Amino acid sequence: MKFAVIGGTGLIGSRVVQNLNAAGHRAVPHALSTGVDIITGQGVEAAVTGADVVVNLTNSPTFDDASLSFFQTSMDNLLAASKKGGVRHFVILSIVGADRVPGLDYYRAKVLQEDILKAGSIPYSIVRATQFMEFMDATLAMTTDGNTVRLPRTPIQPIAAADIAAVVTEVAAGSPLNGVLNVAGPDVYPLDELGRLTVAAEGDGRTVVTDDGAGLFAAVDGGVLTAAPTGGGAAARIAPTHYVDWLR
Repeated sequence: MKFAVIGGTGLIGSRVVQNLNAAGHRAVPHALSTGVDIITGQGVEAAVTGADVVVNLTNSPTFDDASLSFFQTSMDNLLAASKKGGVRHFVILSIVGADRVPGLDYYRAKVLQEDILKAGSIPYSIVRATQFMEFMDATLAMTTDGNTVRLPRTPIQPIAAADIAAVVTEVAAGSPLNGVLNVAGPDVYPLDELGRLTVAAEGDGRTVVTDDGAGLFAAVDGGVLTAAPTGGGAAARIAPTHYVDWLR
């Protein structure tokens, strides 16, 4: 099969392209760097025409309310071109529990992206993942003041990018789900504990202080971002990579 992987040069997209090609498919990566602009529409029609499957792994450049416009415009452009180009399956990557955090603009934007896809005429699959292990350093940086990192006790179930890419690859190469598949890492940690594990492993000398009002995840109640029943009620595929092993 032929795959157009939009955002195919990024953290997840590059792995999905590699996986699909290794399995004998033809996967082509598309991004701004290859001349495809999903906001202006430049190069979009040429990128998706003739593809059996479009995998959209692009992300908003901001996490504020501008992300709503990003996903609205990009999905409108991609779906219109995909319909015209005869695409038979459209796949996106979203976030476990996104619909349960209305206080975060970015999460509302991801739900909007899902809803646009569901309302379209192309058979689809939505893979919802928990928080990426690779983003932990950025999470620490957001609430660092000098040598102190402030993090809430929000439960997090981190997953490795390679594990996410493997599931996206499998879903993209299969029949459309016309629904959602949740995927999560094997372990749940309070975010502050996850921060302590990370700084200890990296030996960077910072101290993690528990502060339930600090950072992006302070707006999250309970375990809604985990694969537990309180995180949305749907069962999840549990990935194999443990965070402590990934740190090593």
